[in-house]
Amino acid sequence: MTVLPQFWKGKRVLVTGHSGFKGSWLVLWLTRMGAQVSGFSRPPATEPNLYTIAEIHSLVCSGFGDLQTYADIEAAVVRSAPEIVIHLAAQPLVLKSVREPVETFASNVMGTVNLLAALRQSPRLKVVLVVTTDKVYRNNHVPIPFRESDALGGHDPYSASKAATELVAAAFADSYFQAQGVSVATARGGNVIGGGDFSEERLVPDIYRAVTTNGKLVLRHPEAIRPWQHVLDCLCGYLTYAQQLHDGRGLPRTVNFGPSAAEPIAVATMANAMLEALGRSPQWRVDRPASSVEMQHLTLDCRLAHDVLGWRNRLPGMQAVRATADWYLAFRNGEDMLAYTLASIDDFLTR
Repeated sequence: MTVLPQFWKGKRVLVTGHSGFKGSWLVLWLTRMGAQVSGFSRPPATEPNLYTIAEIHSLVCSGFGDLQTYADIEAAVVRSAPEIVIHLAAQPLVLKSVREPVETFASNVMGTVNLLAALRQSPRLKVVLVVTTDKVYRNNHVPIPFRESDALGGHDPYSASKAATELVAAAFADSYFQAQGVSVATARGGNVIGGGDFSEERLVPDIYRAVTTNGKLVLRHPEAIRPWQHVLDCLCGYLTYAQQLHDGRGLPRTVNFGPSAAEPIAVATMANAMLEALGRSPQWRVDRPASSVEMQHLTLDCRLAHDVLGWRNRLPGMQAVRATADWYLAFRNGEDMLAYTLASIDDFLTR
């Protein structure tokens, strides 16, 4: 089972967070398949950003607003009349969540509450896929891949807010949507890399900035292990999951999407590979915070996605690094990035 263009053709899809890194890739893929896509999010948070670079505004009916304002999201739901909703919008940065906990909880938890409340009166609705994170689990520093049945937790405001979002989605599913025949599920994605991410305090954008400014990369925890995956692999999981939820089959309410357990990669290994792929020697320095909420070991057990959805990574390990580096090199060389990004999606589908 994989993403079926014929399924998505003509489907009315609402993507929240469509101006972000993953949201922009998702909109391009959906419109490539002929879906009728509407977007709702805040304006892009960085400059540059993939939404502008790839001219996403020309492909999608965009609505900018704030999920914390119920009237904004209610108007977007009425305007889009969606059959499928993929909820990506969030405050997604761990370190920013430590600095701004109130904004993080308001955006991630109450933003999801507002969206789900507005969707209750959406007559065409069939599927709501709420995207959370690999960080929703209670991490006791044991190097064992997390399974969907493991306890939720969160040592930092971002992780805790996403664990709370899982509970919100389950409560709305049980209280309202199940009786209406609407499938509500959550997708827990691992650490995503790919071209077009320019966020602060993320590894790949930090590497790209160091390369373009001829500066030295700074790593906080070079020994930390993360479940790295390419953005298209992660989005392939989301689309496959939403597709099968629409068919009404008995599926689990939450699924992990990440690399296989055999592929965990340390931050230092990822940094070295990315620097070399971008044409720089693998040099960096460590600036370790006096205290940190970031976990040292985080991996996912993705057997449920494999066994139930038939989903697999197509760009494992260093292939994901190479594809990511090639995007940034093309951008730096002034190529047409809408055409390049669409070609990347087409290439991914032939694997």
